[in-house]
Amino acid sequence: MVVSDSLLSNSLLLLASLLILNMTRYYLPSTYQYTNVIGSCLVITGLWLFVSNSLLKLFLGDNEAYASFLNTSLVVRAGIAFLVLTIVTIAAILWYNWVEKQKVEQRRTDADRLSRDAELFKLRQQLQPHFLFNSLNSINALIGLNPQQARKMVQQLSDFLRGTLKKEESQLISLTEEINYLNLYLEIEKVRFGNRLMTAIIVGDDTKEMKLPTLLLQPIVENAIKFGLYDTIGETLIKMECMVDQGDLCILVSNPFDPETSLPKTGTGFGLTSIRRRLYLLYGRNDLLTTKTKENIFFTIVKIPQQHEQSSNN
Repeated sequence: MVVSDSLLSNSLLLLASLLILNMTRYYLPSTYQYTNVIGSCLVITGLWLFVSNSLLKLFLGDNEAYASFLNTSLVVRAGIAFLVLTIVTIAAILWYNWVEKQKVEQRRTDADRLSRDAELFKLRQQLQPHFLFNSLNSINALIGLNPQQARKMVQQLSDFLRGTLKKEESQLISLTEEINYLNLYLEIEKVRFGNRLMTAIIVGDDTKEMKLPTLLLQPIVENAIKFGLYDTIGETLIKMECMVDQGDLCILVSNPFDPETSLPKTGTGFGLTSIRRRLYLLYGRNDLLTTKTKENIFFTIVKIPQQHEQSSNN
């Protein structure tokens, strides 16, 4: 009789708990509605007590001793059932609230990521036409003077643009890959400027496999060429040094400038401003791109965090 009582009562209590779990899944009370929750638990407890008591009397009520025990234990049964159902309800509310919070956070994260990717794409779209138009003008000028060089430049421009279409702004690549891609751009610029443009790229062996955002160096070097060649005469050296600084990749780009015709300011030009914004979007820091001048040399310093920043953006 004890086993039968236990099985029947607890089975009905389990069904009541499952009912509460199912109800809570579709209806989560607010902070000011917990009195409704307590009321619902009382109602379900009353229903459970009525049904279980009726069935127990039906199947086991022939025994007078058990019937007397059943009547005297109603208050205790009701108290235990109410306690169990209340605990189940509160646990279900906390669980579903946590799940809903996780979904909201995920949606917010996805929205932030989409917004960031859209802004990164916009930055690229704003940067590329400047270089493309200059290259097309140079090709147009070369067609009559040097058709062979014009054809070469068209092929180089095609290879360069094909690479930009295959890469994503948030993708991280090795410094070696980025330098190889940068050389495509420099070959185009050397056709444009001839012997006036000289470049020197110094890459330490310990930096070759370090990671950085793809297509990061081209606008920096383009900015250096712009301020290095447009306002000076004669040969111009654009120098890039890649080194390790406290575990991070540090890239130093330098170009000469004429202090009388061009006085670079911090973050000169849209190119560097967009790079600073892009680094902030990818790493959440505003101190990764800095500039300085020394005599008639303009320096652009870029730091690319490795370690945990890198893993979070892969």
